[in-house]
Amino acid sequence: MTRIPHWLAQHIAALRVVLVLTLLTGLAYPLAMVAAAQVPGLGGMSEVTGADGRPAGSSLIGQPFTDAKGNPVKQYFQSRPSNAGTGYDATASGAGNQGPESVVDTKEKPSLLTLVCGRSKAVGDLEGVDGSRPYCTEDGVGAVLGVFYDGGTSGRATRAVSLNQACPAKPFLTSYKGVRVTCAKPGTDYSHAVTVPVRGNAPADPVVPADAVTASGSGLDPHISPAYATLQAPRIARERGASTAGVRRLIEKYTTGRALGVLGERGVNVVELNIALDRTYPKQGA
Repeated sequence: MTRIPHWLAQHIAALRVVLVLTLLTGLAYPLAMVAAAQVPGLGGMSEVTGADGRPAGSSLIGQPFTDAKGNPVKQYFQSRPSNAGTGYDATASGAGNQGPESVVDTKEKPSLLTLVCGRSKAVGDLEGVDGSRPYCTEDGVGAVLGVFYDGGTSGRATRAVSLNQACPAKPFLTSYKGVRVTCAKPGTDYSHAVTVPVRGNAPADPVVPADAVTASGSGLDPHISPAYATLQAPRIARERGASTAGVRRLIEKYTTGRALGVLGERGVNVVELNIALDRTYPKQGA
């Protein structure tokens, strides 16, 4: 019996692998994705209809409920922040790409810490609750000092600057380690200072939930946490002339569980919830 040469056997094996992978990734996978896209709630059939009977978006893609100036429309539940384009732009899906070390504002853009602080303050003001968070100033920026020492990075403090509070703002601290804290002068280089975040007196467990102040990885997530939805319930009830208990029942109805019972957290689809809100409690004056 004639044996196939070793080199030829290797080539035949390689061709088999190429054939199998081509069938799997070039045919089976695309067909599976097309089939999945036809399942309601997974793809092309995710369109939702508003209370007026007209198309109101997709149940899979979030949307802002703000006016032309970007201010929250008080009669609607607010979505979480979005970094996709100008917000929930499906053609520009993406994250803000800022990490936990982003605490000092730059001329180009605010730090992640300041974004979180500002959003938390805004939500607190809107809902009439305490919007304070650790490492945030009362005016909604990152509570971060730039401290200069006579030994470079150690020794006696000689100067302290509130890096995220540009002059003529009043610094969130009067003094630090015996030196007066000053506001930051725009255009000044503070790179030689030691960056010192200051925790402050805010509660360890803020009233404003984390999803109210941070964006999702895709920037398109239509869900918020039940805690954030519940926080907004009193405002919605007041603006709609409804009972808070009734609004909370509506939130519970549109709250979904963990995927497969174990993955992720419970969520509330804001797009669907606001449509149901219009149907159940029509806007005042509409």
